Amino acid sequence: STVAAQTLSVASTTAAVSRGILLSIRHYCKKTPTKLTVSEAVAGAELGANVKVQGWVRSVRPQRANLFLHVNDGSSLQSLQIVASSELNDPLLTFGSAVEVTGILKKSPSQKQPVELEADQIHVVGECNPLDFPFKIKERHGLEYIRQFPHLRCRTNAFSSLLRIRSEATTAIHSYFKENDFVQIHTPVITSNDCEGAGELFQIEPSKSENEEDENFFSVPAFLTVSGQLHLEVMSGAFSRVYTFGPTFRAENSQSRRHLAEFYMVEAEVSFTQSLEDLTKVMEDMFRSATEHVLAYCAEDVDLFHKHVTPGHKDTVDSMLKKRFPVITYSEAIDILNRSSEKFDFSTHWGCDLQTEHEKYLVKHCGNIPVFVTDYPYDLKPFYARDNEDHPQHTAAAVDLLVPGVGELCGGSLREERLDLLRARLEEVGLEDTYSW
Repeated sequence: STVAAQTLSVASTTAAVSRGILLSIRHYCKKTPTKLTVSEAVAGAELGANVKVQGWVRSVRPQRANLFLHVNDGSSLQSLQIVASSELNDPLLTFGSAVEVTGILKKSPSQKQPVELEADQIHVVGECNPLDFPFKIKERHGLEYIRQFPHLRCRTNAFSSLLRIRSEATTAIHSYFKENDFVQIHTPVITSNDCEGAGELFQIEPSKSENEEDENFFSVPAFLTVSGQLHLEVMSGAFSRVYTFGPTFRAENSQSRRHLAEFYMVEAEVSFTQSLEDLTKVMEDMFRSATEHVLAYCAEDVDLFHKHVTPGHKDTVDSMLKKRFPVITYSEAIDILNRSSEKFDFSTHWGCDLQTEHEKYLVKHCGNIPVFVTDYPYDLKPFYARDNEDHPQHTAAAVDLLVPGVGELCGGSLREERLDLLRARLEEVGLEDTYSW
């Protein structure tokens, strides 16, 4: 009987422990919140569930019984409203502070937002002194002021929207080339080539030379790349479709918005083609594909710019996507400019390089939609542009895409594949040794 009682006692204890473990597991599973981004929460993901959101406080509104916050984590222009008991208020809970909030995601009774997070825990993980913080909660700061704080400007609506748009545009460009069987090539950032031939290069050298006798680290002068095109042209001898998308550097001593020391550039090469139409098709299709992707995935961000930065531009964008891009020759463009009553700062004649003011006028003349200009004067284009061998107006098989508000967006040409003509051109411009390969 004693043994039986002890066995029963042990069994009862084991059963109790098992029940305790099971209850603990159920308790743990019930209380473990699902981590969401603000964009996921605002979209209504996990509605009715226990969730966790992390981000930075955009506004704090304490009341007698309740506390209202708006939290943003950079995933969306729209912030998530947090509703909590006033007991959860914390002196460290200020505009700009970093927080972690857990609670139940519910439909909002207000028309201003679709959902709200009813918080049961608010943890301040990063403090922010609102007196020292340069951006104030109820002020709209101008871009010039914001640029004084490059380490904080990404927290503003304008810059965060811009960076999200740029991110989606990058994704769209890579997707277009992937879907059209282009191979991505990572062209060198450090190179001895001056692809553009303009000499606007940043030369690089080690900060300390181990051997003072060596003039150059690579035995030849080295520069930050101005273009990956010549490297792509080499690759196009083995791959019929290649592209690169990377940093580019220009040492142009200009402070205008059109001249950047560093920017990202898309470049592509298509083998086995003999017409400019093949090139304009790639340009137009990529333009449309990237624009449509950005409009679909960054609608709120784009609307912010249409409202506050470029009012009325939305209609222009819609019009661009509805029409095919017209094509005119350089000679036709010069004729249009010469017949215009517009007064230009730069004169126009056959052989002149088109300036931004000329490009913008041509776009407006063609219906304020993107327009291709083809067959530029031969002397205006680099040595690798294909010679049309036409006379008396000697032209190259080159094309530029001009767009509203900007002017030239991208350019290209057929490449000179006739060896005798290419050699003669290299000799003419004094590059036969540099590009003998």
